Amino acid sequence: MIDVPEAFARSTAERAGEAGRAWLRALPNIAADLLQRWSCVLDGPVRHGAVGVVLPVRRNGSSAAIKVSFPHPGNVDQPDAFAAWNGRGAVRLYERDDARFAMLLERAGPGSLADVADNDKAVTTLGELSRRLAVPAPPGLPRIRDEVAGWEAEILAASSLPRRVVDAAVAALRELDHPDTVVHGDLHDANVLSSDREPWLAIDPKGLAGDPAYDAFTVIHSPRLLLTSGHLRALDIFCEAAEIDRERARRWALVRTARAVLLGHRHGPKWLVDAGERLVGTLLD
Repeated sequence: MIDVPEAFARSTAERAGEAGRAWLRALPNIAADLLQRWSCVLDGPVRHGAVGVVLPVRRNGSSAAIKVSFPHPGNVDQPDAFAAWNGRGAVRLYERDDARFAMLLERAGPGSLADVADNDKAVTTLGELSRRLAVPAPPGLPRIRDEVAGWEAEILAASSLPRRVVDAAVAALRELDHPDTVVHGDLHDANVLSSDREPWLAIDPKGLAGDPAYDAFTVIHSPRLLLTSGHLRALDIFCEAAEIDRERARRWALVRTARAVLLGHRHGPKWLVDAGERLVGTLLD
C-alpha cells in the first residue's frame, strides 16, 4: 500500500469534500491494482501536485511514473494530448486507465525549468517547446473556439474591469482564429521537467485544440515574471522561439489575464489580483 502524502490528502479533502475523502480512501487500492496490472514496482516516495499523486516506478528494469488524478473534467484530456505528441517535446504515455484518471508515463525530473535562473533562457525553452507541441489535434480534444462565447459573456458582465479592457478582450475573442492544433493549456516553468531523452519535456497539459498563442499567458504570468516589469520582453522572446505572431499572443494573453483578474476578485489573494491588473495595463499600452 502507498502512503498518501498528508498535505495532498488535506488539500484534496478541503477542496472536494466528501467526494475527495472517498477518493482518498480508495487511492491506496487503486495504486496497488495499477502497480500489479502494469507490472510495476514502486521506486521511491509518492509525490504529488495539486490534483494528483505521482508514483515513481520501475517496469522491466526501466524507470517510469504512474500518475493518478482526482476525477475531474479538467483532467480528462491529458492522455489524448500525450498520445498526440507521442513523446515529441513531452513525456511519453505508456499506458492509460481513463476510468481511474490514471496514466503510466515516462519519468522525467526531478529538476524543472523553474530551477533555471536565467529568465531569457527559460522563456526561450518554453517557446521552443510550444513550437514542437503544435501538432495536429485529434478529434476528441476540446476546442477553444467552443468556449469563447461563454468567456465573452463573462467579461461583458464584469463590473470590475475597466471599459477599455472589456472592449479589447471582447474584440480579441471575436477576431482571433482557432486552428486545430494541440495546445498545452498550462505551459509554465514547473510543468517542464529535465530529462535524459531530451533536455526538457512537458508534463500536465490541459489538452486543448486551438491557437498555440493561447499559451503566451501562462508563460508571462509565471512566478518568475509576475512581479517584474519584464513581461513584454518575455512575450517577444517566447514568440520568436515559438514562431508565433506576437500580436496574436498579446491578445490571447490579454483575454486570459482579464479572466484571471475576474477569478481573483472572487477567490483572491489581493496581491495576485493587483499583479494581474498591472499586467492587463501593460498588455494594452
